[in-house]
Amino acid sequence: MQPKYALAALACTLAAASPALAQSQGVSKDQISLGSIQDLSGPLAGFGKQVRLGMMLRVDEINEQGGINGRKLSLKVEDSGYDPKRAVLAAQKLVNQDKIFAMVGHIGTAQNVATFPVLFDKNVISFFPLTAAREMYEPLNRLKYSFAATYYDQMRLAVPKLAKEKGAKKLCAIYQDDEFGLEVLRGAEAGAKSIGMELAEKTSFKRGATDFSSQVARMKAAGCDFVALGTIIRETIGTIGESRKTGFSPTFVGSSAAYTDLIHKLGGKAMDGMYAAMTVQNPYVDDPSQPIRFWANKYKTKFNEDPAVFSVYGYEIIDSFIRGAQKAGPNLTTDSFIKAMDSMTIPPDVFGSAEMTFSATKRLGSDSSRLSQLQDGKWKVVSDYLK
Repeated sequence: MQPKYALAALACTLAAASPALAQSQGVSKDQISLGSIQDLSGPLAGFGKQVRLGMMLRVDEINEQGGINGRKLSLKVEDSGYDPKRAVLAAQKLVNQDKIFAMVGHIGTAQNVATFPVLFDKNVISFFPLTAAREMYEPLNRLKYSFAATYYDQMRLAVPKLAKEKGAKKLCAIYQDDEFGLEVLRGAEAGAKSIGMELAEKTSFKRGATDFSSQVARMKAAGCDFVALGTIIRETIGTIGESRKTGFSPTFVGSSAAYTDLIHKLGGKAMDGMYAAMTVQNPYVDDPSQPIRFWANKYKTKFNEDPAVFSVYGYEIIDSFIRGAQKAGPNLTTDSFIKAMDSMTIPPDVFGSAEMTFSATKRLGSDSSRLSQLQDGKWKVVSDYLK
């Protein structure tokens, strides 16, 4: 090979390996490519659909306004079926084939943890994953941004507050046997310890379980009068429904993973009375708040169905990404986006979210949550932000 051609080949090789170019993956002159992995066919399919529609609403809004510094947003959504192995395959497709700039709102704790190596190897940001697990911002990684008060902190604060209010004597927990459920359990244990109590019974179930009779029987036999729920949709309904049938009526409190209108829609009247931690309000189309009512009806007009709290999550995740990308300016790279986010303050919104702040060493926007209770089929806020 002649020297000039050898030099040209070397230059091409160096250019291909350049961090600056790698940081620009997913950003072209007129488009920013984002990816998201949702459960569209598994146990959280109800959530996944709502998240996707909420994201689409905000993407369509910003694109109708001309995009971000002249670039339209493109959102590609893959289905994991709530299976970590499928999530990895989906991440590989989005990162390596679709060349996304950031992964936004990926749902599920185990699913996110499994895909982090795929993202981080290609300098792709994990932006506001839809799980409140501590792994979403710990250990510190420049490519991690999280917005959800942790399941651990939600339960650490909610359990002692409610247990004291209810005069509970025997605290117990049922939890999904994975990273998500264990975070809820650890928070419940810490909360109980803070008021000089221990969990009298701890019982688990495998992801995807549909029968909770043995777990309920164990808690009933232990005399539990307070149950922390490390459950999501059908596990919450299954546990409470089985309890009602057997005359077992403790105080039930779940994390924000169980704060959804689907609990009552699918579980019916039996679900009334349960509590859940929450960070945004469910957007009812007849909400007393005019801004929430306006947004909810806009969503319903577009998609012909009522929005829910996960619709809001999807919308807010894209909105927060837009704020970061706008602040980063026309020269959008991974580095410029990180620099913008690390001095970002996102104010409280119409849905009751707490203010979020970020820095180079603080990648959880807010650790605040409140309590809501299902009353007559609707979630009612019953506490201020817990301290």
